[in-house]
Amino acid sequence: MENLDWKNLPFGYVPTKYNVRCYYRNGEWGELEVYDTPMFNLHIAATCLHYSQQAFEGQKAFKCPDGKVRVFRIEENARRMQATCRGLIMPEFPTDRFVEMACKVVKLNSEYLPPYESGASLYIRPLMIGISPQVGVSPATEYMLVMFVTPVGPYFKGGFSTNDYAIVRDYDRAAPLGTGTYKTGGNYAASLLANKMAREAGYTCEFYLDAKEKKYIDECGAANFFAIKNNTYITPKSTSILPSITNRSMQQLAKDMGMKVECRDIPVEELETLEEAGAVGTAAVISPIGKIKDLGTGVEYVISKDGKPGPICTKLYEKFRGIQYGTEPDIYNWMTVIE
Repeated sequence: MENLDWKNLPFGYVPTKYNVRCYYRNGEWGELEVYDTPMFNLHIAATCLHYSQQAFEGQKAFKCPDGKVRVFRIEENARRMQATCRGLIMPEFPTDRFVEMACKVVKLNSEYLPPYESGASLYIRPLMIGISPQVGVSPATEYMLVMFVTPVGPYFKGGFSTNDYAIVRDYDRAAPLGTGTYKTGGNYAASLLANKMAREAGYTCEFYLDAKEKKYIDECGAANFFAIKNNTYITPKSTSILPSITNRSMQQLAKDMGMKVECRDIPVEELETLEEAGAVGTAAVISPIGKIKDLGTGVEYVISKDGKPGPICTKLYEKFRGIQYGTEPDIYNWMTVIE
């Protein structure tokens, strides 16, 4: 699109031409349908509105220097949505049809694919909602899965640069055995107030400790946390955080770089001993952490002494992005090429 300033796109919503939908009725999924409107009618008693029967995913498509369009690990997004659906008593959508749907919506909106080296990408948003009317807490009988796309810039304005986080002890994102492992809107609504507090205090994002004891690191806002220490990639073991596809991929890259990988409890005091740390997820890929301020105790943990991304974060980021853009060999078969 000639009128879009690709290099200055926000991480927000830009209208595109088409979306693809599929409806679940009478116990089965129907055919894929293409729509040229972003609007749809919804019953006032739909379960998505009253009982939060809602699941979503996020992934990106990239225009690569070899002229091909690639999507990162879209099958894993299908599987994670299936896990969310199992937890919320929603019908699972088959992996092969999920991939077909994603490829279709990207091709239909190919003119919105940002050019290579613009720093932007085409964000893919699958959304499933319960649409049949229900008063009384029980699952819907009808559902809609819609996929739309929008071109987005970097999640953080500075791109790949350090950000500062604030530990907010007054709020929890999710309970240990709650819905934290599901990608559903309620988890993100629960983070809005803590995020507001962190931003008002001058920090990029909020940082959560475990909900049960407030002793261990849990999540960085809406992203997983990882740290580098003694040639080891460390990430929290928790039953209240979303299993990140990006984090799992980074762990594989770290292993192949000769590092150890540990998924374990990380006491908050261990922040003092970390060599590098970052938030990891689809939107930002890696957001290196400069420092973390505990708003409850007043203690500040400085991770990056010079305020710059560390060498291992940088190497992981560049390797990961190289695979996404096809400039590094995809030995893991992570990428789907859209012809």
